[in-house]
Amino acid sequence: MTVTVVGIGLIGGSMAIALKEKGIATKVIGVDANAGHQQKALDLGLVDEVLDLETAVKVSDLIILSVPVNALLLLVNTVLDNVDRQVMMDAGSTKSGLLDVIKDHPKRGRFVATHPMWGTEYSGPEAAVRGAFTGKATVICNKEESDEDAVALVENIYRQLGMHLVYMNAVDHDVHVAYVSHISHITSFALANTVLEKEKEEEAIFELASGGFESTVRLAKSNPAMWVPIFKENRENVLDVLNEHISQLRKFKACLEKENYEYLQDLIVNANGIKKIIK
Repeated sequence: MTVTVVGIGLIGGSMAIALKEKGIATKVIGVDANAGHQQKALDLGLVDEVLDLETAVKVSDLIILSVPVNALLLLVNTVLDNVDRQVMMDAGSTKSGLLDVIKDHPKRGRFVATHPMWGTEYSGPEAAVRGAFTGKATVICNKEESDEDAVALVENIYRQLGMHLVYMNAVDHDVHVAYVSHISHITSFALANTVLEKEKEEEAIFELASGGFESTVRLAKSNPAMWVPIFKENRENVLDVLNEHISQLRKFKACLEKENYEYLQDLIVNANGIKKIIK
């Protein structure tokens, strides 16, 4: 099949690699608003050619939208307008707002809402990697609102990429990702700002940074052009989780202020319970 990837960055580029390596796509067309990304994607062999959006959609069997969620909201109806038999899917991090935007579109059934649960702190075509999705989960939202053949195609592709499928409604998805992804990024951004504010000697940070610090602050290198729209789109859920997170931080702060080390230990023991969920 011919596949168009709209947004040839980390996710789109990695998807393009996987589709070609698995023999799913005989041709991958790239669409990107950034001319530098277009050329880099061609140079790296991520895509076979670059076309304008309307032309690419018309000659494709599958269109993958892999752009920031704010751009996705503006783009999705335009792409659906040009769809006939083709299947569309996205890789966005939020779903409720997106599906609200297209709920009355006559071609709604050709769209499958998905969220492959993988990413790194890097961006752009050069960030694309091989084997990115193997062993990871992908969420398919509001499956019943999509045409059966469209869902079957997308499910088959993800299975060929080595992913396992999780089904959710869009509202539940946005709540869950606020907990497992969005709050992690806010925490990392905040920690990085804390260190940069308190530790003015950058050399000291470099010399003393341990594996624990590096892994915790790694996400702070993520692209703001991607994450500000995610936080905006999932604002209510993120605020809810953030309030609870702040409450937990206050408990740790109070333990140290009051020298209540017994309760501090209780908090850490309780936190150790995460081992039952994450091995």
